[in-house]
Amino acid sequence: MTKVIAVLATLDTKGQEASFLREQLEKLGSSALVIDIGVTGEPSMTADISRQEVARLGSSSIAEMLKDPSREAAQPIMGGGAAKILLERIAEDSVHGVLGLGGLQGTAVCTQAMRQLPYGFPKVMVSTVASGDTSAYVDIVDITMMFSVADILGLNPFTRKILARAAGAAHGMALVDADPVGDEATDKPLIGMSNLGVLTRGALEAIDCLHHKGYEVIVFHAVGSGGRAMEQMMKEGIIGGVFDYAMGEIADEHFEGLRAGGPERLTVAGKLGLPQVLVPGGAEHLGVLVDPPNTVPDRYKDHLHVFHNPVVFVPRLRPWEMVELAQDIATRLQHTTGSAVFMMPRGGTGAYAMEGGELRDPEGDDAFFEELKARLPDTIEIVERDTHAEDPEFVRECIDRLIELIEQNS
Repeated sequence: MTKVIAVLATLDTKGQEASFLREQLEKLGSSALVIDIGVTGEPSMTADISRQEVARLGSSSIAEMLKDPSREAAQPIMGGGAAKILLERIAEDSVHGVLGLGGLQGTAVCTQAMRQLPYGFPKVMVSTVASGDTSAYVDIVDITMMFSVADILGLNPFTRKILARAAGAAHGMALVDADPVGDEATDKPLIGMSNLGVLTRGALEAIDCLHHKGYEVIVFHAVGSGGRAMEQMMKEGIIGGVFDYAMGEIADEHFEGLRAGGPERLTVAGKLGLPQVLVPGGAEHLGVLVDPPNTVPDRYKDHLHVFHNPVVFVPRLRPWEMVELAQDIATRLQHTTGSAVFMMPRGGTGAYAMEGGELRDPEGDDAFFEELKARLPDTIEIVERDTHAEDPEFVRECIDRLIELIEQNS
């Protein structure tokens, strides 16, 4: 079966490049579905799906947008319309990958559409801005960003090579025969697990335990984007059970650290009623970017601290800050009406906080756990253990309790 790659481009400025991509995809054995996401200029090639159709599906028209043209107004319309086209074609199995071209505006429109597509669907974005901070474009979706190096304005020996490689990437991704994420036939739910570097030994133990019991697990690095991606997969029905092992995203959200997980973090599993076991792993410290490297910010000079690496400074929260954090965690978990166990490792919430760790503070830990016990809703079972979060026996109990909850709900 010939694979079809959707090519998203503004054909008034990038028609030459889109035409070249069509040729390259055909040489590789795929075909192109060229979608025009331009607004103002005249297209320099004929699109398979016109800008008028994209705008219509974005709930507007080119004529309406040209009355007072602005990039700000056009982006949600053209991005939304392109997403509708792609989702419809994906459902029909008539598009098997998407390849976008763009500068600042084109990248914003293309990736807006790509972020609405299923996980695992091939998404390649060739962009002039892919060497900088791409978080606003990628967010929590599996978009492959490819830096164009040169501006995407006309063909030359260099840009032809870059575009040919991009066509090869999209074509190759589409050829891979893999079921969409979450479509695998199994009688056991897929487990989502959060993790941080200070918990990795425990995470490996948890993975091993789950595999021995016949469960597969997706691990998410809890640095903001990871936790949000895990919860998005819960919403999409991909994840059916949760071992929320790391809560540094809550600490950083509350105290403005770099791993902030957003206001929704820690609320989704409870709202959906998913079985979940919770551990406040890594919650006792923050992640703070510093420049120049290896410098201690003035506001944290009275905190225990360590450097995770030269530019990531890690201060331990003071006892009163731990109480604030416990209140925040408890507030987020008020949505949980059952099928939840909160495991409390009184001997330390991660490698930094356990006996011998650089951020060991039993007074702060005690204040944190006592406030949690006072504030967590009665619908959550609380289990206290006099050990640390990476203790293999503690981790195995967490997994046993999660599986028990899953089996009770099956």
